[in-house]
Order: sequence, then structure tokens, then C-alpha cells
Amino acid sequence: MSDPLRVVIAEDNYLVREGTRRLLEDSDEIEVTASVGTAEELLDAVARLHPDAVLTDIRMPPDHHTEGIRAAHDIRARYPEVGVVVLSQHAEEVYAFELLKSGTSGLAYLLKERIGDLEELIRALREVKAGRSVIDPKIVELLIARQRRFEKSTLSNLSPRELEVLSEMAQGKTNHAIAEKLFLSESAIEKYINAIFSKLDLSRSREASTHRRVAAVLMFLRDTRR
Repeated sequence: MSDPLRVVIAEDNYLVREGTRRLLEDSDEIEVTASVGTAEELLDAVARLHPDAVLTDIRMPPDHHTEGIRAAHDIRARYPEVGVVVLSQHAEEVYAFELLKSGTSGLAYLLKERIGDLEELIRALREVKAGRSVIDPKIVELLIARQRRFEKSTLSNLSPRELEVLSEMAQGKTNHAIAEKLFLSESAIEKYINAIFSKLDLSRSREASTHRRVAAVLMFLRDTRR
């Protein structure tokens, strides 16, 4: 029998956290080295204990948004030998994209309902420790459906960088803010935006700049979130 996998658990709900800890430890395949309730405590535990893998909720204090994903990226950047399994309450492919946008190695995205499937959960922890990735089957189905929608969309004409710029536009950011986020000059952002307008058939002669910007964002929201 292989040595137990050393795991840190991060979950702000005490009952879920302790229930998961006992479930994993009772398997005799996992040694839970720490169980914490915030992303800050998670990062501290990983720095001190150097576990084999982390099991973290996607939403934790203080904002209950994507703290788990940000922590996962931080851990993978600082400690590439530590795998991370992120758990989500809801089947939202946008979170999977956010988690895996910079690479899939050593990362897993599972729905919380998988906690009840001990064998599957332990398999995911061992996979990320080995540097591989795991995506919940339900999320895979959503990603495939999204890709099929996208292939039929006008957005498929845009380059990856143009899509990135349009995504930032959809968040209401100015050209200056987009340039800072993407580490580009404002003139480069303006060129990308003009290319987006052209590819989406939003010609200068038909629409004022502000109206074209709104129209482009509406097309993005329609084709990526329906």
C-alpha cells in the first residue's frame, strides 16, 4: 500500500470541513495535515506544511467569490509540486475556464456532490499530485456545449487576444483599465477594439464609437452566456 497522501482542506463551513476531513482520514489513504476556513489560512498552511495536495472550496471569506481559484493559482505558481482540487457548489463552466485559463497541470475542478464519492475524490487528489488534471463530467458537458455554440457564433472570427479584450470590455472597463490589466499600451487596445468592430461588422459609418462598444459587448454576452 502506498504512503498516505498529505492533504490540506480549505472550507469555510465547519460541518462540511470536518465531515470531509473525517471521510478522507477514515479511508486510510489520506492524512489531513490541516483543515482551514479561509484562503489566507490555506496559503499559510501550504507554506508551512508543504502537503502533497489541497482540497479547497471555490468560495471563501472575505468575499465568497473565487478565493479558492485565486489561491489555487497562487499555490501552483509558488509550489508546483502541490496539486489542487477545487470544489464548486454549482455547475458553472465559467469558473472552470477561470481555473484552467493558464494551464491544467496539477489542477482539478469538481462539483461538491463528489465529496460523497470517496473513491473519485481520492483519485482526483492523486491525479493532481501526479501533475495531471481532472474535470467533473458535468462541467465537461457544459464546456462541449459552449464550444459548439461558440463555433456557430460571430465571435469565432476573433483572435484569442481580441476575445480577451472584448471580455474585459464586457466588464465595463475603460481602454486604460484594459491596457493595465493586459499589460499593453492604450494604442494597442484601440487597435484590437477597432479589429473587433470590423470583424463583428460594426462599421464606423453605421454606429458611433460608444454604440459600437455596447453592441459588441451585447454580442459577447449573448453568445457566451446563453
